[in-house]
Amino acid sequence: MRARGFFAVALILWFGALGRDRFDAWIDATVLPTLVTEQSVEVLDRNGDLLRAYTVADGRWRLSVGLDAVDPAYVSMLVRYEDKRFYHHDGVDMVAMARAFWQAVLSGGVVSGGSTLTMQVARLLEDSGTGAWAGKIRQIRLALALERRLTKDEILTLYMNRAPFGGNIEGVRAASFAWFGKPPRRLTPAEAALLVALPQAPESRRPDRHPEAAHRARDRVLQRMAREGILDAEEAQAALTERSPEARVDFPLLAPHLSDSARAEDPFATIHLTTLDATLQGRLEELAAKAVDGHGDRLQIAIMVADHETGEILASVGSSSYAADARQGFVDMTGALRSPGSTLKPVIYGIAFDRGIAHPETLIDDRPTDFAGYRPLNFDGMFRGEIRLRQALQLSLNVPVVKLLEAMGPQQLLAALRRVGAVPVIPDGGTPGLAVALGGVGMTLTDLMRVYAMIGHGGTAVDLHWREGATPGFLPHVVMGDVAAWEVADILLETPRPVGVQGTGIAFKTGTSYGHRDAWAMGFDGRHVVGVWMGRADGTPVPGAFGGQLAAPVLFAAFERLKSRIDPIPAPPPATLLLTTDQLPLPLQRFRREGDEGPGDGLRIDFPPDGAVIEGTVLMARVSEGAAPFTWLANGAPVAVSRQREVVLPDLGVGFSSLTVIDAQGRSAQAQVQMVP
Repeated sequence: MRARGFFAVALILWFGALGRDRFDAWIDATVLPTLVTEQSVEVLDRNGDLLRAYTVADGRWRLSVGLDAVDPAYVSMLVRYEDKRFYHHDGVDMVAMARAFWQAVLSGGVVSGGSTLTMQVARLLEDSGTGAWAGKIRQIRLALALERRLTKDEILTLYMNRAPFGGNIEGVRAASFAWFGKPPRRLTPAEAALLVALPQAPESRRPDRHPEAAHRARDRVLQRMAREGILDAEEAQAALTERSPEARVDFPLLAPHLSDSARAEDPFATIHLTTLDATLQGRLEELAAKAVDGHGDRLQIAIMVADHETGEILASVGSSSYAADARQGFVDMTGALRSPGSTLKPVIYGIAFDRGIAHPETLIDDRPTDFAGYRPLNFDGMFRGEIRLRQALQLSLNVPVVKLLEAMGPQQLLAALRRVGAVPVIPDGGTPGLAVALGGVGMTLTDLMRVYAMIGHGGTAVDLHWREGATPGFLPHVVMGDVAAWEVADILLETPRPVGVQGTGIAFKTGTSYGHRDAWAMGFDGRHVVGVWMGRADGTPVPGAFGGQLAAPVLFAAFERLKSRIDPIPAPPPATLLLTTDQLPLPLQRFRREGDEGPGDGLRIDFPPDGAVIEGTVLMARVSEGAAPFTWLANGAPVAVSRQREVVLPDLGVGFSSLTVIDAQGRSAQAQVQMVP
């Protein structure tokens, strides 16, 4: 029966030769099937590497590929093994067809096939069988028509996109990822040979189900390539010893949350080009998984990295794992609305510097203050007395920053946040109050990345984006002057590091929201900005979670994975006032609220602050303002008299003590302290 089929085909071609005009008209009248088929949606990184792909509607992996993206050795093997006269025939290889026909006549069955690559493409396009007479005739007609309308490279490209490679794998690019875990640009000879062999019997040679059959088929291709000179003997022998895959490899699943966003934003695109770096993304996803390990099954994390010079987002980790687990890994925490804790303080300081109401060396009082009923406390419950603003920001003190915000108004902070492209949300839509300085506003990690990118970029807003070639979302806004931005960066460079971390050259700030719900660490150098959020996806507290202890080490680890050398913060702008406190103009030497006492108007204990807890029993006390000599009392009893503003008080004993100082004019000040062993 098969021999008769070949005979019928041969007769058709012979009659075609006798009636060339009619034959040509018959071929030219061929209606081609649709050459374009649904391809998997792909999300690519900045170098064109695959971050994530999606199956097509019928569940198949079908990744688009061109000849330039495939190893030339694979193409050479494919053509040599399947259709050695591919570049010389018009769709039907008469020599191969005659050989197959003659072998079939002699043996009474099919010994070798006469199908060309073009005929295989014709079969794949119409999903037609290979044995029926009508199917073979249709394939010949379609193959001849394809050759007249397409180039050889276009036909090869169709084959490489449609050939079956076992299971739900179609096309050589999908096959290369499925069986080798890499794109087909740089295949080994053994890998190329396996991909040549699989389409001949994609199910019976599936490496995950029939590894021995796949291995034997691969070796037959290698041996033939050696005989025909495509591979030299040494290369072929090395390839024969290479192990064949025996299981499928998972397709890349990098930046899954961002990939979902890209697809939702442009559902009709099949290729999404991003600014991400796949290598960095993979490193940070590993870091994220490691960071939550050992902290229970609910702690979650998000990490972002961006270039604040270009605005390109280089990595976006939405969770520790893209899974429906107790951590709610399918939720993209880079866009979750959270309290930013103390991370907005640098913006307040920067605005104050920029408006000339303060300087990094300006002195400010850190002591209990009533802001119309709002009485903020420092995180540790202690107060430091008079302190420079530089130190106040580095120690993340609350009273000084609230005083600065009171002087400028909360709306100034919100306006600055909006100018960087952030969308601050006031709880319940109410009027913003001074509590926004300490985290009383909703922000996302992406919002905070914009904030710190602005500071790192000299005070000018940066249009952060992840889509390659994206149109800028807004014109750059100057949020604060370059001097103020540099002053903030210079202060944050000296923020105390976590134990065991150096992080030289990185300006950073941590934050912890009310109730330990969110732990933050935001940092930048002269080129990049990194943000880390840690907490629970459902917003419940994480007992004992602090930004400095939990998130900051991850921040510095992310910088290590980003690059081997930190880009330095630029030199100070020419207009920067690099002065000590006593060299500043008088209005900038001390920051005072309306109603605060001026110099000499009062007597104050700078240290210890009221309510302080002091280790040991000996105390170094300090007083400001007032006139010497100063008489010190502990629990009503005189303990020291000094003309100096600093004095060592004798053993006060363990427990609570009430300190009083009286100056030469009879003015007094008090502080309550607790001495602990």
